[in-house]
Amino acid sequence: MAADRSPLLQPDWRYVEAPSLDAFQRADWDLLARQRRVFDAGQQAAHALRLLESTAADPGFGYQVNNYRHSLQAATAALQDGRDEEYVVVTLFHDVGFTICPTSHGAFAAAMLAPYVSEASRWILERHQIFQAHHCHDHPDEAVDPDARERWRGHQHFAATAEFVERYDITTIAAGLPEAPLSVFAPMVARILARPPRRLHLP
Repeated sequence: MAADRSPLLQPDWRYVEAPSLDAFQRADWDLLARQRRVFDAGQQAAHALRLLESTAADPGFGYQVNNYRHSLQAATAALQDGRDEEYVVVTLFHDVGFTICPTSHGAFAAAMLAPYVSEASRWILERHQIFQAHHCHDHPDEAVDPDARERWRGHQHFAATAEFVERYDITTIAAGLPEAPLSVFAPMVARILARPPRRLHLP
C-alpha cells in the first residue's frame, strides 16, 4: 500500500520521489523551485495572518485587551497616523510571538519579517521589548531594566524605536481604542510578503 502523502496545493503538481535530500537531483530542485514560487505567493501571507488570528479568542492575564486586540489597536493607530504600509505591517506583527516565546518575542517577529522589510524595521522589531522596559516603572522583576536601551543610545535607529514603543506599543492596551479588523491589513501584509526576499547572513 502506498504511503499516505500530503495533498499538493494544485492538482497538476508533482511530488519529488527521492526519500532524502541527499538523493535529490537537479530536476527535483527545479521542480520544487517552480512549485514553491506559486506556493509562497498564495500561502505565506495567509499563514502569517492565520498565526495572528489564532490568538483572537485568547483569554488575557490582566491587560484590558488580549494580544490580538493590542496588535490591531497598534496597527490601527499607525494607519491613522499615515504611516507607510511596511510600518503598519511591522506594527501589526510586532507581538505575534508574545505567547509562544514571550521573553524573545521581538526576535521572533524580526526573524519572520526581516527578509521583506528595511533594516530599520528589523531593528525596531528585534529591540522593541527592551525599549519597552524604559516605561515599566516600579516593575518588581529585576530583569526588567529601564535603562537597558541605553546601550544603543546614539544608534541610528534608537530614536525610531523609542518612538515606536511610545506611540504604538505602550499606549494600545486599553479597551475602547480604535481597532480596525484584520481584513483591513490583509492586503498590506500580502504586498509586503510578496517583495523579493533579501538573503540574510547569520553572524
